[in-house]
Amino acid sequence: MPFILKKSPLILDMEDIKKLKNIRASRTEAHARVVRARMLLTYAKGDSINSIARREKVSRPTVDRCVDKALAGGVDTALDDLPRSGRPPNVTAEAIAWVVNLACSKPTKYGYAAETWTIKALSKHVRQHCKAAGHPSLQKAGKSAIHGILKEHTLHPHKFTYYLERRDPEFEKKMAQVLFVYQQIEQFREMPADQAFQRNATTLSFDEKPGIQAILNIAPDLPPLPGSYPSTGRDYEYKRLGTVSLLAGLDLHTGHILTIVRDRHRSREFIEFLELTHKNYPKEWKIRIVLDNHSSHISKETVKWLKQYPNRFEFVFTPKHGSWLNMIEMFFSKMTRSFLRGIRVKSKQELIDRIYLYIKEVNDDPVIFRWKYKLNETLV
Repeated sequence: MPFILKKSPLILDMEDIKKLKNIRASRTEAHARVVRARMLLTYAKGDSINSIARREKVSRPTVDRCVDKALAGGVDTALDDLPRSGRPPNVTAEAIAWVVNLACSKPTKYGYAAETWTIKALSKHVRQHCKAAGHPSLQKAGKSAIHGILKEHTLHPHKFTYYLERRDPEFEKKMAQVLFVYQQIEQFREMPADQAFQRNATTLSFDEKPGIQAILNIAPDLPPLPGSYPSTGRDYEYKRLGTVSLLAGLDLHTGHILTIVRDRHRSREFIEFLELTHKNYPKEWKIRIVLDNHSSHISKETVKWLKQYPNRFEFVFTPKHGSWLNMIEMFFSKMTRSFLRGIRVKSKQELIDRIYLYIKEVNDDPVIFRWKYKLNETLV
């Protein structure tokens, strides 16, 4: 008696045939998809379920399920596994909440020396104390399980994100005063050239940059070579020769820098900078200086010196923890990145000389820094 096909035939259009042949010939497709593509192609040609199972070395139910899914939902449905419900989670929602609460607290609260949790330390603590806390489902929780919980709740207890607390009750008011100064300078720049040259005042942005290190190389630097050694070679060992402090004022109108370099930055050094500033500008000019609240700027010595020149200087103080409002910080940042970061010297005096040389090079081609942040907002 001839063999009678009990299942319905699988009818494939040209697009389905092309897709299945591409999968069958692919080297990158998953093995299960390749096998299913072969099974569907041979069944569509009229081969029996038994013969396909023998050829592919799989069970008859496997071929049956693949063909049934193709007949019911199409080729794409047959190629991929249907989503399964999976094993029900063992870890309860309460246990997860307990882990999240632990991650949001410091290890020192539980008697550890560390300031922050690592995944290893947190998972170890969870396993040791989960039963006593009423969450026995976490007894076998490893690092991957704890990492998954933290990832799901977007927690990174091992990382720090820094913020700056505003401790100055008059922060907004002082910031507005500084921004008003910058706004006046911008308005002055927009004046016609013949009026701009009639100015009788200037504004400096001043700050100190202490702790600039004089560092001596133990071994000489190796110059870069094309190809093999594209960057400068430098030995890890070095010798510290001391530090210096840079006191600098940025002229916000011209971009020129006034500078002194000293070992320290006390009141006497600040007064020395003021004397330099006094000599650098016409006597009838008003000199306005934007600066921070360092003790040397408001000391008895400084106030006594300023009394010698009434109406000559005007100080505009930035708020506490608001040094970022001072434009000289932009220059210091540029100086650090382009000049100080890799400097090596043979003596502290060489460091001082090279700093002055750098300032001269800047003043030969000055850059006018301009402030944009909140400048167009209403100022008090």
